[in-house]
Amino acid sequence: MKKLIIIAILFQTINLFGQEKNFQTKANDLIQSAINDNQTIGIVAGFCINKEIKWQQGAGYCDLKNKIAFDTLTKTRIASISKPMTAIAILQLYEKGKLNLDEPIQTYLPAFPKKKEGDITIRQLLQHSSGIDGYKNNKEQENETNYANLEDAVSIFKDRILIATPGESFNYTTYGYVVLGLIIEKVSGMSYESYLQTNIWDKAKMTNTGIEYFNKEIPNKSMIYHKDSNGRIKEAKQTNLSDRIPGGGFYSTVTDMLKFGDAILNNTLLKESTFKMMTENPLLKTKGNGYGLGWYLYGENPKYGNVYGHNGTQTGASTFLMLLPKEKTTIVVMSNTSGAMQIVSDITIKLFDIAAEAKD
Repeated sequence: MKKLIIIAILFQTINLFGQEKNFQTKANDLIQSAINDNQTIGIVAGFCINKEIKWQQGAGYCDLKNKIAFDTLTKTRIASISKPMTAIAILQLYEKGKLNLDEPIQTYLPAFPKKKEGDITIRQLLQHSSGIDGYKNNKEQENETNYANLEDAVSIFKDRILIATPGESFNYTTYGYVVLGLIIEKVSGMSYESYLQTNIWDKAKMTNTGIEYFNKEIPNKSMIYHKDSNGRIKEAKQTNLSDRIPGGGFYSTVTDMLKFGDAILNNTLLKESTFKMMTENPLLKTKGNGYGLGWYLYGENPKYGNVYGHNGTQTGASTFLMLLPKEKTTIVVMSNTSGAMQIVSDITIKLFDIAAEAKD
C-alpha cells in the first residue's frame, strides 16, 4: 500500500514538473522564433502572477557585433511604457490632495501660455485630449538636441497652436506627458527623476530602471537597432530622449517591468479606487482601443477579463506591457529593434494562454 502511495505521489510530482517545463518551453520557443525569423536582434519577455515571476527569458543579442546575449538583466529602452509611470505619479499626487485633475494647468504652471482654443487640464493631458500636437516632423521625432531640463523640453512646443479644442478629441502626443512631468516637479518640489525613484521605482522594488541621459554610459544596456520596411535590420543612430523623458525616456529590464505591473495590480502604487478611475473609458477615442488615464483599454477578454496596457515604439525599441487584473497577471515583451512591433504584439497575445497554463 505504501509503495502505491509513493508511486502516486511521484507520478503527480513528475506530472507537475512536466507541465512547468511545457509552458516554459512554449514561451522560450516563442521568443526564439522571433530571432530565428530575423524579426528582431534582441528580445526579452516574461510574466508575473500575483507577486511571483513565473517565467522570463531573453533571446538574441543586445550587441550583435560583439555577440553579447540579450538576457533578463539587459537594460533596454521601454519607449512609451514610460507614460503609465508618469500617469501613476500624477494620480499619487491626486490621492494626496496636492492637485486637481480638472483645474487649468496654469494653476500649477503659471508660465505655460493660455490657449485661445480653451483651457487644458491635467485630465486632458493624461487622456491625450489636450489638443497639444505630437512631433512636428521627423527631425523632432529623431531628436539630436540635448535639453537640460523639462522646462527646456516644454519650450519646444508650448507656443504652438493646438490642433483641437481641449477635451473634445483623442490626439496621441508624447509632448503632453512632458507637461505632466513638469507639473510633477512643481507640485512635489522634487525633480521628476527623484519623485519616480522614491514613489514608484523604490516602492515597486525596481532596481534597474532609470532615465536614459544622452552619452551617459549605462552598464549592461542594449545597443539599438532598426528594421526597415524591407525587413533589413541594422544598428540605429543614437537619438536623444531628453525632449520626451516623462513620455518615453526610460530604460528598464524585464524583471523591473514585471515588478511594476505587479505593484499596480496589488495596489502598492495606487488605491484600488484610483486604478478604477484610471482605467475608465472617456469615450474620446473613436478608432481602435479606448484610452483612459495613461493606459490603453483593450476591453474584456472572454477568458481573462478586462485587459489594460501600453505599447511603445521609438528608435531602438518595440515594447508591450499588459495587465490582466482578474488573473493578477502582468505580461511584458521588449525588443531592442524598432520596426518590430508586430512580432512583439503577436508574442504578447500568445503569452496570455501560456501564462494561464503556468497559473494552473
